[in-house]
Amino acid sequence: MTAPDSETVDEPAERRASGRRPSVWRGQGPAVAAVSVGGALGASARYGAALLWPTHTGGFPWTTFWVNVVGCFVIGAFMVVITEVWAAHRLVRPFFGTGVLGGFTTFSTYAVDIQRLVDTGHPRTGLAYLAATLLAALAAVWLAVTATRRILEWRRRR
Repeated sequence: MTAPDSETVDEPAERRASGRRPSVWRGQGPAVAAVSVGGALGASARYGAALLWPTHTGGFPWTTFWVNVVGCFVIGAFMVVITEVWAAHRLVRPFFGTGVLGGFTTFSTYAVDIQRLVDTGHPRTGLAYLAATLLAALAAVWLAVTATRRILEWRRRR
């Protein structure tokens, strides 16, 4: 007995029969496009915030801190709404959750900010920023989830 060809085992029978692969646009294409468009919007909003409230060398990066905290709060509320309340379109989560909020929040800049603070002789500020962002981001998600659930519960009782 010979082993089946691994290329055909993973494919559904109808695809093997037709000999064609489905178009990317029928698979992951729409989700990738939604994430891309959302990411561009979120990153643009973050960039705008950085232009409005620039951080001075050696200073606490307040703009990045608040962008991350606000983004974490919004993702907490958003996830409650789309998983417990609203049967959202399949592209809402990739567009808004992964794209907009993923582009808006910036934990890579957070890491670079910490490194910059340490490199420029401000290790205590870097350590404070590291801890404050982590704690505030986690607290923001928890607060948003809790508050959103309570508000929804209150509205259901009315």
